[in-house]
Amino acid sequence: MGLLDSVLGQVLGGNAQGSQAGGAGGLGDLGSIAGALGSLLTNNQSEVGGLGGLVSKFEQAGLGQVVNSWIGKGDNASVTGEQVHDALGSDVISRIAGKLGIDAATLLPMLAALLPTLIDRLTPNGKVPEPGESAGNPNDLLASLSGLLQKR
Repeated sequence: MGLLDSVLGQVLGGNAQGSQAGGAGGLGDLGSIAGALGSLLTNNQSEVGGLGGLVSKFEQAGLGQVVNSWIGKGDNASVTGEQVHDALGSDVISRIAGKLGIDAATLLPMLAALLPTLIDRLTPNGKVPEPGESAGNPNDLLASLSGLLQKR
């Protein structure tokens, strides 16, 4: 079982495998995760300002090279839960955790595992969409999360 499966297994109550079945409607809690991350990353009016705002927050936290590796071609640099917390702040982390019904300590390693690949997939051309351009939608994130769980 990979790291992503392990993290999501903890978050989803040990049922990451079962969450894969049945298409989008059968993904259960995975859909909640995609929805929470989707609204954060695809809505420029969200608490972080969409994908561009999230990138700015990581840059302001001194993680510009890390987040740029997710956007650019090549390998994605890893990030820790603590770095995600430093970049996004307690309020944003608490709101996301609250939407998912989990605590921040559970959410942070999950975000650290998921954000690099999700941002990479939302920026296939190696650049952040301009303000007003869509970075995708929560259904794209759901598909990405489902694909990540199926890769081993």
